[in-house]
Amino acid sequence: MTHDVHDAPTFNRRALLGVAAGFAVAVGAVSARRSFAADAPAGGVKSDAPPFVAHKVQRGAGVLQARDYPGEGPALVMLHGFPDNLHIYDEMLPMLVAAKRRVVTFDFMGFGDSEKPKGYVYNFDQQLADLDAVVQALDLKTIVPVAHDAGGPAAINYALSNPRRIASMVLLNTFYADAPTLKFPELIELCADPGLHDLARAIIGDPEKAQWLLNFQNAHFEAKAPADLRKRFDTLLQPVINENFKKGSGPAFLAMTADARRAVAANDKRVGELATFKPHVNVVWGIQDPYLDAGVAKDFAGHFPNATYNPIEAGHWPQIDRPEVVAKAILAGL
Repeated sequence: MTHDVHDAPTFNRRALLGVAAGFAVAVGAVSARRSFAADAPAGGVKSDAPPFVAHKVQRGAGVLQARDYPGEGPALVMLHGFPDNLHIYDEMLPMLVAAKRRVVTFDFMGFGDSEKPKGYVYNFDQQLADLDAVVQALDLKTIVPVAHDAGGPAAINYALSNPRRIASMVLLNTFYADAPTLKFPELIELCADPGLHDLARAIIGDPEKAQWLLNFQNAHFEAKAPADLRKRFDTLLQPVINENFKKGSGPAFLAMTADARRAVAANDKRVGELATFKPHVNVVWGIQDPYLDAGVAKDFAGHFPNATYNPIEAGHWPQIDRPEVVAKAILAGL
């Protein structure tokens, strides 16, 4: 379903923080009512995680947290979306590292363990600058951007502007410009629509209503998933999201959703450049995603002249649902 693109709403700072606080409370309430696996990522380092070098990357008023897993070849730079962080790649990392590939993960400003400066302006242009800062700080000569969800615009725009730095690119259930079947989750649509700003504030600012909204959204993500994938959603993904909000990612999440329509409209103007991008683009896609569906994946594959489409029986987070299959597809495309 094609969506209309409007100007992003303007959130005043006090209202934004108030809504974010209510959203964090609701997430805490949801987490308290669920039972999670003891080894779920939840913002820490799993006991069987491969070793990495931690980096603090200065970005203006704040610091980005990055992890550099030693290996060979152009670094696989993993970009997360919202409302999650670098831990969405934890299940797949051991396989990439075991293949002796260098991998870099990082939290965008405002998410995960990266800083959340007071009054910071979060948007898709800022995330593009975050990616550039990590590449420069770690002195990465060539990279393979691996983009999921809202990480797509930063990865693609960086690749278009720096083609000589790109060995290839991997797209995992992400978005960029408009596409015939592009559909944002209801929670994102609610927060992104300027006409529904007051409604969004009222719902998300009320812990009970926000909890209902979160449960509604989760149920829609899991609607077509088999039992094993629903369990992975609850035990591996949900703790990452819960921890993210508990650490104060609410303002960044709301600001990014508010900027989504503007970013898509801006990227519509660059779609023609995709046809000039020569490096290989590996479109690895969970085809059970009810929002960024197979139609979005095929649209990507049709725009890039050197693209491979790899459909996977998984949902919106294929790297969590089927980490072995996704890792194998990524490595095969390098």
